[in-house]
Amino acid sequence: MIILGLILLVIGLVASIPILTTIGGILLVVGLILAILGRAGRSVGGRKHFF
Repeated sequence: MIILGLILLVIGLVASIPILTTIGGILLVVGLILAILGRAGRSVGGRKHFF
């Protein structure tokens, strides 16, 4: 999710498409939050680890 967010963010910035930039930023932030929660030992979506 983090990689997809980065890809969409870069494509949105290079191609000047604001919707891709917005979606990429949201995916990047959500992916980082889920990764941090997973590394902290909290269950994310019923799983012990989020990959």
